[in-house]
Amino acid sequence: MLIATWNVNSIRTRLLQVEEFLEKAKIDLLCLQETKVEDEIFPKEIFENKGFNVSFHGQKSYNGVAFISKEPLTDVRFGLQGELENSISDKRIDDQKRVISALVNGLRVVNVYVPNGSNLESDKYKYKIEWIKELKKYLELQTLREEPLCLLGDFNIALEDKDIHTPERARGGIMASNLERETLKNLIKDIKLEDVFRIFEQGSYNWSWWDYRHSAWEKDKGWRIDHIYLCPQLIKNAKSCVINKKIRGNEKPSDHAPVMVDLNWPDYEEEDFLDFESEL
Repeated sequence: MLIATWNVNSIRTRLLQVEEFLEKAKIDLLCLQETKVEDEIFPKEIFENKGFNVSFHGQKSYNGVAFISKEPLTDVRFGLQGELENSISDKRIDDQKRVISALVNGLRVVNVYVPNGSNLESDKYKYKIEWIKELKKYLELQTLREEPLCLLGDFNIALEDKDIHTPERARGGIMASNLERETLKNLIKDIKLEDVFRIFEQGSYNWSWWDYRHSAWEKDKGWRIDHIYLCPQLIKNAKSCVINKKIRGNEKPSDHAPVMVDLNWPDYEEEDFLDFESEL
């Protein structure tokens, strides 16, 4: 099962590129962020006419997340409230359309678009930290159902210095501050998830995002901020995880490149599931 995450930076602007990517890469499940379109005008018919199942959670001009899947999407949940219901500490945290989850072939896939945060002195930064903390509560409730979990999306955080082209300049700033990193690391550790890309590639110079400014793409000055996290059961079934860097070189590209994980799923050994249960 080939799963991809891609901040497409407007589904309507990048529609032909998304169609081409689905066809050429033979993606089973594509998870999009920053779709920037209201639900009423999401171009679902284009994908449904090709046999895909589509679900989305969007708003005009900003944010927005979506699934495009060869397999049926069941138990789809929208926003943080989709799991937290009325227990969220501040309802405004969930005003922006940043989370969608679904069961796909028995996997719980949670697709997120983490806030950028703007700068360390802004209210948007405080919002980002609180949002990640609420996401952790969301995932804690989700894990009670013992569904194999894949958490992915645009996290707007470089967890390590090797995830940044010039870490000495970016360290401590937005997307690389100690508080952002520690908040996300605590979530990963407590939910028992692992960054699958780092299973297969330990080195630097593996970017998923290049700023449109300062000729970042041309100079290959990027960041790795798009991540795929898997529970222990799924880590055992991971065959590969790669960044499709070539797409960033398209004409009128998104500033992000897709990240793809290939899983031996649903073809897995029964003992793997039993081992997973014992680790919870």
